[in-house]
Amino acid sequence: MKICRTVVLGSLLLAGTALLNNTFAQQKDNTLTKKEEKQGWQLLFDGTSTNGWHSFNKPQIGSAWNVENDAFHLGKKEDRDAGGDAITNEVFGDFELKLDWKISPNGNSGIMFLVKEDPKYKYAHYTGPEMQVLDNDGHPDAKIIKHRAGDLYDLITSKPENVKPAGEWNSVKKKKKKSKLELWQNGAKVVSTTLWDDNWNKLVAGSKFKDLEDFAKFKSGHIVLQDHGNEVWYKNIKIRKL
Repeated sequence: MKICRTVVLGSLLLAGTALLNNTFAQQKDNTLTKKEEKQGWQLLFDGTSTNGWHSFNKPQIGSAWNVENDAFHLGKKEDRDAGGDAITNEVFGDFELKLDWKISPNGNSGIMFLVKEDPKYKYAHYTGPEMQVLDNDGHPDAKIIKHRAGDLYDLITSKPENVKPAGEWNSVKKKKKKSKLELWQNGAKVVSTTLWDDNWNKLVAGSKFKDLEDFAKFKSGHIVLQDHGNEVWYKNIKIRKL
């Protein structure tokens, strides 16, 4: 009887494990779980189109932005105007953002937030802080402190440094609640700061953004995926308002 019970119990455990693994495997990229739906998450990229996005200060998305293998992809381009920073149609104030990114060898990109879109601003980074997306092993920017992947670009160094090599997917999260800002990369909190206090103002004053009078001044704005001239992929782009 003990043998039979052991066999039955073992079979049940195996079946349960298989069922659990299958449950996790069933969630496809660029979808929301029932739990995420209840928590108020929304997809910013559906995996099949570039709907919900346009190029900064332009009515439509640049032709270099496309969907490749279920990812929002900035491809190689001969015409500079074919790209441009990809910006959400929607504006967000307090939010939590999650996404996965993959950079090409020697590549550079970034994820900006609180971006103000206006013809008087030539580029999105004139107003929006950026979480750096970079090939740390190949791009020369990696030699500069506060310019490596996961950093709050030119403002705060990310710790721990846990980025994966070019060609591999990284998972990041940004959470902005009132003046509190947190950045996460590959499961670890890498930046935590307070926006708009004296320390923040000192950080900006000591950065390359010091002469941009509207940099990080807006309490709400667009999410932006940067076109830095290199091939990059994004997927599972999800946000919820807080």
